[in-house]
Amino acid sequence: MEFSPDEQLLHEVQTNLIQLQQEVKTIEIQQLLVDSYNQKSAFLTITAGIGGIDAEDWASILLRMYHRWANSHNYRVNLAEESHGDVAGINSATLEITGLYAYGCLKSEQGSHVKIVRIPPQNGNGKRLTCFANVEVSPILDESFELEIPEKDLDITKCWHRRNLNRPETWVKVFHIPTGITIFCNQERNQLQNQEQALAILKSKLWAFMQAQGVQDVAGIQFGKIKSLFKKPIREYILHPYTRVNDLHTQVETTSVTEVLNGDIDIFIKAYLQQQYQPLE
Repeated sequence: MEFSPDEQLLHEVQTNLIQLQQEVKTIEIQQLLVDSYNQKSAFLTITAGIGGIDAEDWASILLRMYHRWANSHNYRVNLAEESHGDVAGINSATLEITGLYAYGCLKSEQGSHVKIVRIPPQNGNGKRLTCFANVEVSPILDESFELEIPEKDLDITKCWHRRNLNRPETWVKVFHIPTGITIFCNQERNQLQNQEQALAILKSKLWAFMQAQGVQDVAGIQFGKIKSLFKKPIREYILHPYTRVNDLHTQVETTSVTEVLNGDIDIFIKAYLQQQYQPLE
């Protein structure tokens, strides 16, 4: 498409204005992130809930939403692990989102994200169809960070067979026995790299649990409290017959569902941080 000089100038101004508005929103959010750990990069894990194909498809939609959010903020995004669904979508996936304040921003997304579709009543009986996916967020820890995990607490499984001689499978599964946490990594080139990535994700999650429960070491984590951290509904996405996104822990609502699912979630992030870090009067 060719523009006249005036049209081209107007197009450039509009593009620069959109970019400037995004930068202003980002700065406003970053000013609320005072804790040093908020500046760290983040692992974000999405796990499909009960609901079969619908839940797996919903998990893949959320994966795309966070990928687009990260790209719009110029973060580097790497797919650390992915487990495909039986027919479509995903059972689980973990994004490694690298850049300043990734963890501080995304920790507001932790919890259960619920998709709601209301079927109009027929013969007096209406239906509400729901499915959900759980989101976990934890900071990427520095290599120098010391978090001791006894070898006796780990069960590490590696793939030893080859279905394709030209592309051998290199997946590694790390199971943390005391807490029941399982990390499956299959995106790196070899098993050593996948094992290192799995252990890095495990340490990140264990640290997040320690902070949430206020304990000083891994041994103090109470497994019974872990699941509740991520099963609490935090956001509803109502897709039919009218559209609305309702953030349950900030009470922020928007009808811009398409924009939200395309990664425009700063409205919720900012509201959460303002609520958490509002100065005491």
